[in-house]
Amino acid sequence: MPPPVDSVTVPPRGHRVRQTIEQLRERILGGEWPVGGRIPTEPQLVAALGVGRNTVREAVRALVHAGVLECRQGSGTYVVSTDELAPVVARRLTDDRMAEVVEVRRAFEVEAARLAALRRTPEDLAALDAALAVREAAWRGGRVDEFVEADAALHTAVVAAAHNGMLAELYASVGAALRSTVAQAMGGALAPERYVDHSRLVEAIRAGDPARAAIEAGAFLEPGPGA
Repeated sequence: MPPPVDSVTVPPRGHRVRQTIEQLRERILGGEWPVGGRIPTEPQLVAALGVGRNTVREAVRALVHAGVLECRQGSGTYVVSTDELAPVVARRLTDDRMAEVVEVRRAFEVEAARLAALRRTPEDLAALDAALAVREAAWRGGRVDEFVEADAALHTAVVAAAHNGMLAELYASVGAALRSTVAQAMGGALAPERYVDHSRLVEAIRAGDPARAAIEAGAFLEPGPGA
């Protein structure tokens, strides 16, 4: 569960801010904005909630501080957790523990791929195809930051297709650390020898082959240049 409103830092003048935090939390808990999904933009929230821009900004900032939301430069604000696990994990998964992060990725992503092959829906497959296309376009564009976000979005789509809420929450809570492993693997440039084809993973999920999907997911995380 998300931290109660009383545990979130709210400015002294913030009765409206407190109410706005509660409204945001209700929408997150109600599934309107699922873990891993992007929330509406600030102007959209102002219109939907009927409060001022500063109130929305402070409410979002409070939930970012609580580890429920995460702001990603140039991409938007995302739901990363419905509890306080995210900031705890983020503090522990530092750059000097990247080998452990890769092991955590493997544990999550292999099982997620296996479950996705068993449970994927037509909507999930459409999301996977779209995410894969964006990832390929980002690679061709040559920008590491865009590719890292697109790669993370594809893996998040695989986790979503597993239809396991707890797995999705745990995966989202370590999202920043997982993206760091991809950025680290790229070494600052999208060199051809570092390219990893994820189409076989998507095809294994589409084929409903859990064993092959798990193998494909695990292969990306063996020692080597992939992501």
